[in-house]
Parts: sequence; structure tokens; C-alpha cells
Amino acid sequence: MLIGGSMGTASYILGGTEEGMKLAFGSACHGAGRAMSRHQALKTWSGSKVIDDLFGHGIVIRSPSFRGVAEEAPGAYKDVSAVVDSADQAGLARKVARVVPLICIKG
Repeated sequence: MLIGGSMGTASYILGGTEEGMKLAFGSACHGAGRAMSRHQALKTWSGSKVIDDLFGHGIVIRSPSFRGVAEEAPGAYKDVSAVVDSADQAGLARKVARVVPLICIKG
């Protein structure tokens, strides 16, 4: 399964486990999950600042909307590594690969 992080954080590929089938019918996390609402993210970040910050980390953002970028700022999401580690430690899934963003295209 693919577990999405955010525009500025890693994402993960996880594999299912027998224990996960027994405990949760094969279900695990679906992504990092939001830590704040889109409305709160708009109050906290500007899209142009998010684009500049991510560019400083080697990540290119292409979007027709600064608003959409601000709503999806990396800080608006939970720590995907902690979420994935929890699923892994609970036996719901096992980590297969960690991937990092190079470019994000927002439609």
C-alpha cells in the first residue's frame, strides 16, 4: 500500500501482514493525516512561502493556486514517519520502502 506524506515529507510503501489481517482485516493507515484544518493552514502559511521553503529543500512545486499550496503545507499534516512506525510496530503492516518528493504538481 502507498502511504502519502506531504509535499515536503517522505511517503512510504508498506506491505500487508498476517497479523494485520487478524487484527484489522488487512487495514492500516491511509496517509499521514491532517494535523490542522485547511482553514487553519491558510491562516498559518502563505503559498509562496511554502513554495520557497520547499525549493530550498530541492522540491519543486507547480500549482495554479497559492491557496491550494498553503492548504497542503507540510506542517498541516501529522508526522508520516511516526504514523507508519506505529502501524509497523503494531504489526498492521511492514515498511518496504521510503520515498521522498522531488516535484509536486497541484491541479
